[in-house]
Amino acid sequence: MGKCEIKMPEKFLLKILKLGKETDRIVGKTLKVGGDIMLKSVKSHLKTVIGKDLKHKKRSTGELVNSLGVSPDDVDNNGVHNIKVGFNEPRRNQYEAKNKRSYYTITNAMIANVIEFGKSGQKPKPFLKPAKNKSRKACIAAMEEKLKEEINKL
Repeated sequence: MGKCEIKMPEKFLLKILKLGKETDRIVGKTLKVGGDIMLKSVKSHLKTVIGKDLKHKKRSTGELVNSLGVSPDDVDNNGVHNIKVGFNEPRRNQYEAKNKRSYYTITNAMIANVIEFGKSGQKPKPFLKPAKNKSRKACIAAMEEKLKEEINKL
């Protein structure tokens, strides 16, 4: 049976050891950079579609755009780090809509869903998918740069 021995530079091995201890912090910072870029893109796209092609006068309060944010990074059950761009709830001026049988609360996510996909009598005005497609490469590049920067600090 053959034997193979690989010797790594000591400086490299020390960085790997430090990285192991600092992984969560570094991944969190890296994801935050990508999340901030995605947030700017989604806000920009949302602002362009709100109030567009309406039958009635624009009633936008800016609350939907202002409720957009980035969650802190989280680790799921499988050990995968996640960060989310989404809408903060509840709405400041929450109101209820009357259905034939009950009342239900209108949330920011519901309003965003109607804008993105439309509804009966309202054409869809996608803003999430175009924002994702447009900023994907920029997010990846920024996160790679931040990761390299953090690793070089070790």
